[in-house]
Amino acid sequence: MIAIIEAYKAKLFTKANIYQNIVAGTIVAIVALPLSMAFAIASGATPQQGIYTAIVAALCISLFGGSRVQIGGPTGAFIVILAGITAEYGIAGLQIASLMAGFILILMGLLRLGSVIKFIPEPVIIGFTAGIAIIIWVGQWKYFFGMHVNTAGLPFYQQFFELLKGFARIDIHTTILASASLAILIISPRFIKKVPAPLIAMLVATAIQSYFKFNTVATIGSTFGDFPRSLPMPHWLPISMHEITSLMLPAFTIAMLGSIESLLSAVVSDGMAGTKHNSNQELIGQGIANILSPLFGGFAATGAIARTATNVRNGGNSPIAGITHSIILILIILLLAPLASNIPLCCLAAILFVVSYNMSEYKRFIKMSKQAPYYDVLVLWTAFLLTVFVNLVVGVNVGIILASLLFMLRMSKTFIVQKEINGFALAASASTTNENSITFTLNGPLFFGAVSHFEEVLESIHDQATEVIFNMQAVPFIDGTGIMALQDAVSNLNKHKMSVQFIGMNEVVERKLRKAHII
Repeated sequence: MIAIIEAYKAKLFTKANIYQNIVAGTIVAIVALPLSMAFAIASGATPQQGIYTAIVAALCISLFGGSRVQIGGPTGAFIVILAGITAEYGIAGLQIASLMAGFILILMGLLRLGSVIKFIPEPVIIGFTAGIAIIIWVGQWKYFFGMHVNTAGLPFYQQFFELLKGFARIDIHTTILASASLAILIISPRFIKKVPAPLIAMLVATAIQSYFKFNTVATIGSTFGDFPRSLPMPHWLPISMHEITSLMLPAFTIAMLGSIESLLSAVVSDGMAGTKHNSNQELIGQGIANILSPLFGGFAATGAIARTATNVRNGGNSPIAGITHSIILILIILLLAPLASNIPLCCLAAILFVVSYNMSEYKRFIKMSKQAPYYDVLVLWTAFLLTVFVNLVVGVNVGIILASLLFMLRMSKTFIVQKEINGFALAASASTTNENSITFTLNGPLFFGAVSHFEEVLESIHDQATEVIFNMQAVPFIDGTGIMALQDAVSNLNKHKMSVQFIGMNEVVERKLRKAHII
């Protein structure tokens, strides 16, 4: 409700503005219709479940999220992880994992972890997103070319080789219809601005299939049965302790990926609309959406960057657009559901071809590979290759860990110790050095990554020195490992009959040293 309250404070509920948001929401619903079905099929669900997810998620995120313009629903980034969960645990397992992820997202929002998600390095995000795009693209080959190849549960490289062998048995009618759909998706935006290209492609392909009735072309009706002309009633999921324990990791994965994508989408929309989202409230809204979506027959959802951008470009600036989007999709199910049976799956595969191309952001990937420092390139390719050849969870986790380790390595190199022997005048707060004194000027943060260098320098203390001074004016902070290193240094120096002084500390560092009884 926060987004609605903010929209009210911004005086966005005027008659003209409400009409503008209704138009934007209607356009977004038209865009979401083919995408929701395509994402659902690729995730191992039914096309109607994709629409149910879009309806519930957009409504919840608009009402309870932290962005006025965010549009939620099933997304391409989720396909890889959701398809894996569905293959292993079935659609019921996917729904339970989505529900659990919803509670995790709410907890993350209540713990105010929304800002922490922003610290995930850009090379990791670009790397795993490009990896997801490759997996989606290859995974749609069998639908695009009409192959009868079973790749369920196989690792990526085995899927790839099985699909390559399947090219000897492609269906010509499916391939021609898919290629025509892809051509429409690419060409139509240049000439038709007001009608979304996915809708045009879907309508044309469905009309062709309805007229010619190709027996070898797979459709929604032939694959999933009749499209229901009603909305599902809410029902509780059969959750047991066994499901909770076995699905905990998939639920955390959904929550983590959902939080990343939703907050990225909110940042993009802020730049386009000139708004400012509440990241913690957005996580709570996403959590509510993921709890309610599976109870109404859907599955995991998050903020959709493409649909949110479409909303903003068409004048959407309040939650009314997201609410309208859900209402339009409900009306489509109630009034036009029977027409969905003839939608060819190859057309939806063509739509996902375009989605994966846009998701890959290959220009940014190539630019970062050529221009970024070597450690960022290493993180980028590590996240990309692990996402493709192992899985998304490993790619993201290893990418973040590697980026963190490389960052700490670079930070440790910023810590420098300068040594001055004898006759060095100190600050006014300390006495003047005697002829057997050594002054160590510490520059940079004294943390666990810098302690080894600090200890190496201390080994070079002159045997005849009677006084050691640590000038800490350039030390911005110190952690527990640094404090222990100083304690050990003071103890060792005192054993060798050397006095120790600390000067130039800032207030925070001085407080920590006093608490540790070092000074």
